[in-house]
Amino acid sequence: MKELTPKKIVTELNRYIIGQEAAKKAVAVAIRNRYRRSLLPADLIDEFTPKNIILIGPTGVGKTEIARRMAKLVKAPFIKVEATKFTEVGYVGRDVESMVRDLVNTAIRNVQQEKMKEVYAEAEINANKIILDILVPSKKVKETLKTPFDIFMKPSPPTTPTLSELEGDAEKEQTKKEKREALSKDLAAGRLEDQMIEIEVDDDGSKTIGIMQGMNSDSMSFNMNDILGDFLPQKKKKKNVKISEARKILINQEAQKLIDMDQVNEQGVKDAEQNGIIFIDEIDKIIGNGNNHGPDVSREGVQRDILPIVEGSTVNTKYGPIKTDFILFIGAGAFHVSKISDMIPELQGRFPISVQLDSLTEEDFIQILTHTENSVIKQYQQLIRTEDVNLIFEDEAVRYLAKIAYLQNEEDENIGARRLHTVMEKLLEEISFYASDYEQDDFVIDMNYVERVFNISEKRDNYQKYLL
Repeated sequence: MKELTPKKIVTELNRYIIGQEAAKKAVAVAIRNRYRRSLLPADLIDEFTPKNIILIGPTGVGKTEIARRMAKLVKAPFIKVEATKFTEVGYVGRDVESMVRDLVNTAIRNVQQEKMKEVYAEAEINANKIILDILVPSKKVKETLKTPFDIFMKPSPPTTPTLSELEGDAEKEQTKKEKREALSKDLAAGRLEDQMIEIEVDDDGSKTIGIMQGMNSDSMSFNMNDILGDFLPQKKKKKNVKISEARKILINQEAQKLIDMDQVNEQGVKDAEQNGIIFIDEIDKIIGNGNNHGPDVSREGVQRDILPIVEGSTVNTKYGPIKTDFILFIGAGAFHVSKISDMIPELQGRFPISVQLDSLTEEDFIQILTHTENSVIKQYQQLIRTEDVNLIFEDEAVRYLAKIAYLQNEEDENIGARRLHTVMEKLLEEISFYASDYEQDDFVIDMNYVERVFNISEKRDNYQKYLL
């Protein structure tokens, strides 16, 4: 984290997101301040809380992508929630505390995956041993039962075999050992990947049982395995799969046995508390437009329910209580109808930083099509290349596609960069349909092809017929 200066964070975000420098700087500084906070003296560390951010801008300009890429960059627990899914206490719907529980679950899952990577090599060895045992079963010692009570008590020792039986068993064991070694080599060389075997997998079909009908399922539910855990053995079910798939399943099961889940849960809760990021999308939809009548009253109730979570409180989860004081909250919305000033004053104070994101220009669309890490054109080229067809886009055609997307956003609803997918799908509709039948290796997308697809010569100023 020391190497991730705000400048480097912005540089990394520039690989995936075009423009929006102000928003990138705001989130980069917020993340860097977390690192700075960790270096403070113990008596000051609890005094410094994150400065929450509100990103203002139309859909498709990069609000969510900036937050998601940033969280991935610093490996922080991250969840995105829709503000409109929450309801005021007393109404049917999700309560606001569920966003914190979801964050804890995400943090624990992230820690678990990291721990499983650490024991992957050992888990793979164990998985291959299990596969070998299935291919070459080991000899089972028969145990004799003299009375029905022996079912509940220690069985009698097995009968002593004769000399001839011992010699026969020795030959069988030697043959089995040689076969096992041969299969082990074939397994390591990957020659048995398509062979079908039957494995036992953990049965995850256990159901969560609600305590009271109508109560929120996040807090008023339990799992039978959580209660009876040590008293009931783990249910198993048999599954026929290829060895390649069986190895993945068994490695996952063996890795879970090798990690300490109590330690994982403890670290996950701490990570959620100290490094968690909650992205609240459509936050403007729970803000009224200044009137205190009708549904706006309910919206204000949701704001008041969110307030204690944002300002810092303790939320109970099945992994224990978690404090929200140091979680970074990033709100986002278009704010077409309402304004930030329409938010209740207490909540306004908890989002001291607001950043206006710009609408995308024609030049931005060109950059998104060609210059980002996984640009739109690169994605479609790789997709069609699976049919042995190489798409080649001329620069003039790319510029015109950007212009079409920009004009359509200006004339109709502005959906930002998502408009490019609408344009590209229309452009490549025929190519995608007939790609498997093409004999040529290269297909060139030039200006003439773009004009023919969109009938630009006939309806130069009206693209509504061809775009959503």
